[in-house]
Amino acid sequence: MKMRKFTIADASLERSPGLEADISVGNLVDERHGGPITIGYGRYAPGQSLTETMAVDDVMIVLEGRLSVSTDAGTVTAGPGEIIYMPKGETVTIRSHEEGALTAYVTYPHWRPAHA
Repeated sequence: MKMRKFTIADASLERSPGLEADISVGNLVDERHGGPITIGYGRYAPGQSLTETMAVDDVMIVLEGRLSVSTDAGTVTAGPGEIIYMPKGETVTIRSHEEGALTAYVTYPHWRPAHA
């Protein structure tokens, strides 16, 4: 894969697999492109929540809105320009606030095969 630049308009957002919550994701780079990581965008509708044990190391950059991520160790809240790191094996609950949120993410290894 060669160097590329992406915007949210490049992402084809789809409901996150296996979730009841109104959370959409759109991978722009993943195992189908030959790179070692997954890169994409996520959109969280207002007041959504999901709990999962991380199958990959995940870095989430909040672009719009706010998200809170809780673990047994506590809760962090992030807004535009802030980054949350969620290590593989950690059980997290991600909650969007009243305005919802738009994020960019990078995972290692690939996100899709880890959730199959």
